[in-house]
Amino acid sequence: MGRGRVELKRIENKINRQVTFSKRRNGLLKKAYELSVLCDAEVALIIFSSRGKLYEFASTSTTETLERYHRCALNHQENSGERETQSWYQEFSKLKAKYESLQRTQRHLLGENLGPLSSKELQNLEKQLEGALAQARQRKTHMLMEQMEELSRKERQLGDMNKQLKIRVSLEMSSLEAEGQHTGALSCPWNDGGGGGATSAGSSGFPLHVITPPNPMDVEPEPVLEIGYNHYNVGEGSSIPRSMAVDNNFIQGWTL
Repeated sequence: MGRGRVELKRIENKINRQVTFSKRRNGLLKKAYELSVLCDAEVALIIFSSRGKLYEFASTSTTETLERYHRCALNHQENSGERETQSWYQEFSKLKAKYESLQRTQRHLLGENLGPLSSKELQNLEKQLEGALAQARQRKTHMLMEQMEELSRKERQLGDMNKQLKIRVSLEMSSLEAEGQHTGALSCPWNDGGGGGATSAGSSGFPLHVITPPNPMDVEPEPVLEIGYNHYNVGEGSSIPRSMAVDNNFIQGWTL
């Protein structure tokens, strides 16, 4: 019977693990030697056990093989860097060419540098401009329609607000008129031409007496008490001077 397939996992038994390591190590060293002899290959094999013990095999020299490996790895890195640089340069060249093409197309659309273009290219450019102009007009018309709809909506809103305000004002005016009819209005006697002492009915039903202010021209002057002085009026036709008459009256008053 043939050997069964061994499951690749860590061997838990320490003795079995050490036995398996010794067998597999010897087999690996043997295969490396056979490969170097049969194929004339430079082979270097380095093995460290779990305890840190070193096992190695080299067809020529382990140090020389490692140096050769470092040189090859460095060259590979340089080659990969060069390849990456070349790929970036190619990408940059593509982007630059695309940028220049876009700039040239923009100048053509602006009507510049049209000399090198052929009649067919000019015809294609004219179609592009006509299409762009049609799209711009369509967009402009759409925006104007939207603005008109927005203004119409605002106009309707303002109209509704105006109607509501008119209704509120009419309601307030009607309420004020109703209150005026209910309470009645007070009449002012000196405004309606009535005499003093006129009465008007108030809200409580009792008469209200309104006193009319007297006319200043109708008030008689109050008497003035004069001691030792007789009032003497000098007529216009008298020949006695006014100052003498006043002095005589003054003296007569004191002499009495």
